[in-house]
Amino acid sequence: MHLPSRHVLLPLFAVLGLVTLTYSNHFHNGFHFDDFHTVTTNPYIRDLRNIPQIFGDADTFSTLPANRGWRPLVTTSLAIDYAIAKGLKPGYFQTSDFCWFLVQLCLMFALFRHILDFARPDPSNRYIALFATALYGVHPAIAETVNYIIQRGDIYSTLAVIAGLLIYIRWPDRRHQGIYLIPVLLGLLSKPPALVFPAILFVYLLLFEDLGPVRAFARCLPALLLSIGLGALAGAMTPRSYDPGAWPAHDYRITQPLVALRYFRNFFLPLRLSADTDHVAETSIWHGYAWLGVLFVIALLAIAVYCGLSRDGDKRLRPIAFGIYWYILALLPTSLFPLAEIENDHRMFFPFVGLVLSLVYSAALLIQPRARVAAAVACALILAVAAYGTRQRNVVWHNEESLWYDVTLKSPKNGRGLMNYGLTQMEKGDYVRALNYFTRATEYSPDYYVLEINLGIANGALNNNEEAERHFARSIELAPQDAQALYFYASWLRDRGRYSEAIQYLNTNVENNPAYLDARYLLMWIYHDLGDQAGIERTARDLLARFPTDPIAQSWLAGKPPPE
Repeated sequence: MHLPSRHVLLPLFAVLGLVTLTYSNHFHNGFHFDDFHTVTTNPYIRDLRNIPQIFGDADTFSTLPANRGWRPLVTTSLAIDYAIAKGLKPGYFQTSDFCWFLVQLCLMFALFRHILDFARPDPSNRYIALFATALYGVHPAIAETVNYIIQRGDIYSTLAVIAGLLIYIRWPDRRHQGIYLIPVLLGLLSKPPALVFPAILFVYLLLFEDLGPVRAFARCLPALLLSIGLGALAGAMTPRSYDPGAWPAHDYRITQPLVALRYFRNFFLPLRLSADTDHVAETSIWHGYAWLGVLFVIALLAIAVYCGLSRDGDKRLRPIAFGIYWYILALLPTSLFPLAEIENDHRMFFPFVGLVLSLVYSAALLIQPRARVAAAVACALILAVAAYGTRQRNVVWHNEESLWYDVTLKSPKNGRGLMNYGLTQMEKGDYVRALNYFTRATEYSPDYYVLEINLGIANGALNNNEEAERHFARSIELAPQDAQALYFYASWLRDRGRYSEAIQYLNTNVENNPAYLDARYLLMWIYHDLGDQAGIERTARDLLARFPTDPIAQSWLAGKPPPE
């Protein structure tokens, strides 16, 4: 293997420098949304000795049973970051994600360069690959994944697919050893989208190694068996409590072509990016613009087929086809399996690898030699505008208040977004404003148990006790086993001196969800209020039996109550 020359390395380092400069204002951004139940309150990431359990038990992924999926490599990486940071310091977690993002960009450049050189040997391929990599690196649509710590699973799985394909391409004499499957295996332990690797490899073999479908399928068989095996294992490891809160399967799936069109639009006009959109599923292919999405996907596939055909040995258009197929295949996992959100910004991270290759290369083919100076100026301007947009997205992702305020502007019909912005106001002590946002949220999410919890908390703080208890009761009715519903009602009961009821709910909470440590902490405070030292010690010892290094339990046993 030949090391890249300085004529390649210096421009690549310049691209990495540009991306780093673009993201320089994101390293102090905080935890958000799903980070709270997978990172900040997850006791399993606080001790590296839990790593074997992390691989054997999907309950370690989240403190909320409905959100527990089997992504052991992600949780393990969080535990390593926690150990390095010696706590929940988001800057360490952000830096970890960003470093792997830079690795992905390096491998993307190498992959793009190889594909372009195969299709059309030309010195300009180096610059096309560099620009495509740079544009992807500073594109505003990518910012959510880089800022959103728990979505490192997208970074890992995307990196794994690129690495597996690049190893397969660059070392053909090692293919029989299966080395290229190692990163794929790691990707499959991170997030399900890596399952499409065999399909992407199949397309590569058809387009660039001129194999027929049967021979290409045979070459993909090891990767396919690995994906099927890991997919089946992930399904078996996923607990029954997992509930994606999905839309009806029919409605969700017929809407996905339209979502693919929206993502495509966001590549050119990333002006309406939102951490939590308010788009809903269509109920018919003829409802709304669902039909337009179908036409878009058909047109995209027709272009891919056309560009993938050889004409007198001319293979110049094949990278366009490959990029389009990558885009469509990378969208399949989140298009076929119904999820709670119709679309998400971080779902563009994997598909845009193919899309940026296809679109940048298409544009390069249209540039005439005499227009190269103008093209270079245009490219610099595009990168500058994109980088500015990404820096603005980094500002949005700075904290919960800035993030959810942006959601209320971009997705005003999203009940969860309104509620989460209300939460930021409640944390500041502005219960009246918070209650206003919670009430607005009920119009769009009338049966959302978390919203009922927050309505209870806000009303309780405003001494609307009957209203507060009604909302707490409804939250438990909607989610009778949910740890949050039971915990916050118990907390409200404690504040009103109804200790026996609070203890009953907390004991149920601990029994249902042992990893939800806030319930145990609150139990110890209630026993403290009652002067029940035996209750404190019993609860603390039970907690330490499961999580031996828990500092709160250790403080109570040492006779030093922690700050409440």
